[in-house]
Amino acid sequence: MFDVLIVGAGPTGASAALFTAKAGKKTVVIDNDKSVTKRAWIENHYGVAEITGPDLVEIGKKQASKFGAEIVQATVSNISKTEAGFKVETDQGEYEAKHVILATGMSVDLAESAGLTTKPGTEPRIKAIFDVDASGKTNIDGIWAAGTVAGVSMHTIITAGDGAKVAINVISEINGERYVDHDVLKA
Repeated sequence: MFDVLIVGAGPTGASAALFTAKAGKKTVVIDNDKSVTKRAWIENHYGVAEITGPDLVEIGKKQASKFGAEIVQATVSNISKTEAGFKVETDQGEYEAKHVILATGMSVDLAESAGLTTKPGTEPRIKAIFDVDASGKTNIDGIWAAGTVAGVSMHTIITAGDGAKVAINVISEINGERYVDHDVLKA
């Protein structure tokens, strides 16, 4: 049983995984390796002069793995509620988690099977997004959404920040108090 299962390892999902794993939450990221970021050239990401999308995605996955997140290449086909949380079915097996964060970019394909509410998209070429509140919660308690699929701009800096925001909210809910992660320079 994982504390957090994240669907998608692009900037949104990997950023969320970095925070949840670093906070000591048992984290797994299920990724189908189809991130739109893999086609990007990026020169507008704060702190990075320029980078290819594939390099940004790989660095993000390595950062999350450094803190213990497990990265699995698979395609999620279904999410269903269980007594203890959720069962997530993939083409490579099943996983159980207490919380699920959907970081699926432009895809709301899981909405119908999971019973999630969608609404019209907010970005050009984005037809539908998950209907979430300001914290990233969907209509199903324990399923969250972040990034473009939750209605934020497609820019990697924004989706990564939204992934971090939602992860902080998930960690805070698990802990029962607001979670803060501030590293400081070592003397």
